[in-house]
Amino acid sequence: MATVTRLAGRVTLAMVLTSVIVGRPVVAALPETVELIRPSLVAVGTLNKFRSPAYQAFGTGFVVGDGTMVATNAHVAAIMNRLDEHEALTVLVRSESGDAQARPARELASDPEHDLVLLKIEGRPLPALRLAVTDGADVREGQSVAFSGFPLVGVLGFFPATNRSIISAIAPVAIPGAAASQLTEKQIKRLASGSFEIYQLDASAYPGSSGSPLYDVDSGEVIGIINMVLVKGTKESALSHPSGITYAIPVRYLEALLKAVD
Repeated sequence: MATVTRLAGRVTLAMVLTSVIVGRPVVAALPETVELIRPSLVAVGTLNKFRSPAYQAFGTGFVVGDGTMVATNAHVAAIMNRLDEHEALTVLVRSESGDAQARPARELASDPEHDLVLLKIEGRPLPALRLAVTDGADVREGQSVAFSGFPLVGVLGFFPATNRSIISAIAPVAIPGAAASQLTEKQIKRLASGSFEIYQLDASAYPGSSGSPLYDVDSGEVIGIINMVLVKGTKESALSHPSGITYAIPVRYLEALLKAVD
């Protein structure tokens, strides 16, 4: 038993030394990584004190930059365009005691082409997630990843859920049909504006997961943003039923958006 314990200790030490040598942060296991991710997760929705329930969530976001910015999908934040006089764009954050806190938010910058938006939130800065510095070349098919967010908040409550997955494919966001007659309006617009690669995952995301961070299970670095609307509407428009496949936008487009507001 003592021999096994010493061996396990040596393996752990070797992992730590390797992470130091290559300069990449390594976390021992997914549970520890999730603990790092959770304080940076928020629900994105609207607050209306004259409504029951007063808060309605439409998606997930995560804190980036200086701790006062939240990244999410542009289609999630598009609710701002239809707010009435009693509604306000609001994110929910969990306090250290576990209580839900409402933070007013406003749009800071957007990238409709990649369905991304940055929100500015009021209040003290929150822990920001680290974005992977990558052009996508080091993201590989078969790589272990995870995503955390707030699916079905109205049913499951304000509790973050995590799904483990692998990147099953790196593919174009739009694929031409065999015949022009098979192309939908969304596909035509996407092909005309220029296709880009997205990450296809072997896990199912549910309503409310849009905008969740997709991250490396070891380092916790964000490599993508979960997106269900833009991609599914383009790639799977020919399917009559949901396929159970989840997609993510590469993080490099979010990095470009952050640089634009610097």
